[in-house]
Amino acid sequence: MNHALRRFATSGDRLRWDQQARTRVQRLFSTFAEGWPGFGLLLQRVVTSAILFYFGATHLLETVSFAPNLPYLIAAVAGLLLLFGLWTPLAGIAISISEIWILLTCMGNPLVTIMLASFGTGVAMIGPGAWSIDAQLYGRKHIPSRQ
Repeated sequence: MNHALRRFATSGDRLRWDQQARTRVQRLFSTFAEGWPGFGLLLQRVVTSAILFYFGATHLLETVSFAPNLPYLIAAVAGLLLLFGLWTPLAGIAISISEIWILLTCMGNPLVTIMLASFGTGVAMIGPGAWSIDAQLYGRKHIPSRQ
C-alpha cells in the first residue's frame, strides 16, 4: 500500500497488517526453538558473531583503503543483527553473501570464510531460536481465553 492510503487506514486494518507480517515470519520458521535446541541456536549466533567481529575488527585496523573493507563491514553489521537475533534470515543471508565475496576476492585461508558462510546460511534456514528479538516480535503468542 502506498503512503497516502496508510494514513487513512483504520486501527483494525493496521492490526490486520501486523498480523499478516507476523504470520509471514512465523511461516518462515515452524517454531522458535526453546530449551536445549534454543540454547544451541543462541550459542551458534554468539560464536558466529564473535568470529565476525574479530575478523572484521582486525581487517579494518590493518588496511587503510575502504573498498577492501566493505565485505568485512557488511559481515560485522550482519553479525551484530545475528547476535541479537533481529531479522535473522536477512542477517544470515548477508553473512553468507559477504563471506562468499571475501572468499572470491581475498587471498587467505578459505576455511574460515566457508565456515562463516555455512553458519550464516544455517541460521537463516533454521531460525533464531526462542532467545532472540525475532521470537519476541514474531513468535507465537498465547492469548488467554476470557471466561
